[in-house]
Amino acid sequence: MRNSLSAIRDAWALSRPFWTGEGRWAARGLLAVVVVLNLVLVAMNVILTYWQRGFYNALETKNWQTFIDLLLLGGTTEDTGFLPGFTLIAALYIVVAVYALYLKQALQIRWRRFLAGSLTRRWLDHRAYYRMAVASDGNTDNPDQRISDDTKFFVDNTLTLGLGLMRAVVTLVSFVFVLWGLSGDVTVFGVNIPGYLVWVALAYSALGTWVTHLIGRKLIGLNFLQEKVEADFRYALVRVRDNVEGIALHRGEEEERAGLEWRFGAVIANWVGIMRATKQITFFTAGFGQVATIFPFIVVAPNYFAGRIPLGALIQTSTAFGSVQESLSWLVNNYPEVASWRATVQRLSGFDRAIAAAEAHAGEGASVVAEPREGLEAAGLDIWLPDGRRLLDGAALSVAPGEAVLVTGASGSGKSTLFRALAGIWPFARGRVAVPAGRAALFLPQRPYLPLGSLRRNLAYPLAEDTFDQAALHAALVDVGLEKLIPRLDASEDWQRVLSGGEQQRLAFARALLQRPAWLFLDEATASLDTAAETRLHELLRERLPGTAIVSIAHRPAVAAFHDRALRLEGGRLVAA
Repeated sequence: MRNSLSAIRDAWALSRPFWTGEGRWAARGLLAVVVVLNLVLVAMNVILTYWQRGFYNALETKNWQTFIDLLLLGGTTEDTGFLPGFTLIAALYIVVAVYALYLKQALQIRWRRFLAGSLTRRWLDHRAYYRMAVASDGNTDNPDQRISDDTKFFVDNTLTLGLGLMRAVVTLVSFVFVLWGLSGDVTVFGVNIPGYLVWVALAYSALGTWVTHLIGRKLIGLNFLQEKVEADFRYALVRVRDNVEGIALHRGEEEERAGLEWRFGAVIANWVGIMRATKQITFFTAGFGQVATIFPFIVVAPNYFAGRIPLGALIQTSTAFGSVQESLSWLVNNYPEVASWRATVQRLSGFDRAIAAAEAHAGEGASVVAEPREGLEAAGLDIWLPDGRRLLDGAALSVAPGEAVLVTGASGSGKSTLFRALAGIWPFARGRVAVPAGRAALFLPQRPYLPLGSLRRNLAYPLAEDTFDQAALHAALVDVGLEKLIPRLDASEDWQRVLSGGEQQRLAFARALLQRPAWLFLDEATASLDTAAETRLHELLRERLPGTAIVSIAHRPAVAAFHDRALRLEGGRLVAA
């Protein structure tokens, strides 16, 4: 019970912004219409039980006129009064059912757009995605799946199960009165029990619900784990797709196959667990449903064969009993879906809490402050890794406008992490970085980020793709030796895969030439290029961007010639080289 209440609280926490936010009235109005249409369907089901009573009585008494009337536009029967014909009921039922489904789907996509958009916005704001990735607290695996798939499953299942539960409750209330009136009294051990069929249905359904929960509760954990292993396997496949050349060069096909088979083995193993649990619960629920079909006839048959009720009353009683029993057995009939829903709620709420935790730490890291000054000044920089291991203690750095500074050090000493701290994105740092106000900075890592889209967009990134005119783009491509790409400027490609490592680094330098930042940070930005190309690009920077301050991480001696001085990271200190 405690876990169920926790799942409901988590589900409401995820849902509340949609139902109480800016678009709440449109959402509530759409939900109200869907609810009303579902209530109309329940009411029509009640009317159908009375229609069945009149129709079967007409069959039993061989009343042709009543038979035809009830098939067509309707007519009056002796025990039920006027009833609409089946054609009218069916036509109205079809229209209501179609629009109930259509508007429910409209609400689903509206809700999903809001939820996925909200999670995406919060995930990207304040660089929460970055902290979650580097902290890796266990609640952030496969964020793409949680935003894409889990939001869909959550919205769809919440609406489907919620409306289904509402219909079950309304059906129960509606048919209880019908069944109570049809039941009469029964005496058991000298005790008179009114509406005995209602109590029979309640006992039958309560037993079924209890047994179903005992058998099927393991499905919740299995469904949660299935989402994770499926996402892990899909991610491993994407990794192979994105690293085809490296795998081919290493002849790593067997190792990749073994890794994929291992991950897929986890998918299969967990799925087998779901199969076994589903088999067990289906044995019970299928048997429960089959018995429920004939059970009301068995209960009511003595009255029918004794001549106390006609055939129509028997059919109506059976239908009413089945509706009451099915409503009371809602959990029995929907347990696998409820288990899947709870697993989805756990994944989304865990992701939501991880984002909230990242948001709470948004101010951590070195303080980057824009001031009316000329140069960049960093002081008291303490930098450590997520596991607490120290990289830098009290580091200081000063760079004048137009100056070029080279940073060297052993592999793993913290050079790249120093750049992240200077950029203000590394959360495991403290200290102060003062930068000139209104002066842009650009960071070029060893492996440049190339977004999906046109080459024009990649050259301008992170600025809008229409920032630079055609002539400027052409000139930049020519300068960095990528003139062959000019005809493909507006081609949309996965440029991360199309371009070689060296071409990607050339494109990143083209960005720098176009955007002309005041501060340029190069982290092994020419490591994939030959010495001649490397030299040419550094010459371009000093020639075209004379006022730009450059801070570089590099190991090649040739690069040092393009810098005014060098610093070395050693023993947690930043010292003159």
